[in-house]
Amino acid sequence: MPADLKVIGAGFGRTGTDSMRDALELLGIGPCHHMKVIAQDQAHCATWSRAIATNTLDWDQLLDGFQACVDWPTAYYWPQLINAFPKAKVLLTWRDAQNWWRSFEQTILKSILATTGEGRMTPGLLMTGPLIFGGQPMTKDHCIAVYNDNVARVKHTVPADRLHIHTLGDGWDALCAFLDVPVPKAPFPRGNSTQEYHSGWPSKF
Repeated sequence: MPADLKVIGAGFGRTGTDSMRDALELLGIGPCHHMKVIAQDQAHCATWSRAIATNTLDWDQLLDGFQACVDWPTAYYWPQLINAFPKAKVLLTWRDAQNWWRSFEQTILKSILATTGEGRMTPGLLMTGPLIFGGQPMTKDHCIAVYNDNVARVKHTVPADRLHIHTLGDGWDALCAFLDVPVPKAPFPRGNSTQEYHSGWPSKF
């Protein structure tokens, strides 16, 4: 069936995307696509891998059943998604670039570097390294430049009335106002810390 996204996430992994996934689903805007979906579903992972390798992005197939998407790989494709779903609102999850780098270096980058050249480069990691960072050496300067460029492009491209920038730690109020939904009584989710990341789920992709 045709995909019908209500919310498109444009923020990089390690900007609170897993917490945002939980938050959107608590607000009734779910299921929400996230890299964890790919990690937990081999068939879905294979579908995404083929789509990326051949640059044939069928959103009805890739996002069937989802009302929202955050994190990679969808966050890489936000320019295409905002055109494909012109009524969807856009969320830029954000944290200071230096803080983002420290988190990224200790989690996703470690996973990428641990598998590169050892025949264990899994599809999820292939989506992150070569796709997001252009296959260049993943130095601090390069990764931060790519991160900052993405933030700048989102701010420049997405109309202000369609965009909400959610800084890590912001909580519910501004997000719920932007999405025009009631503020829930539950605390804002907080998940996928560095410790939780290393507890095992990345190994599945």
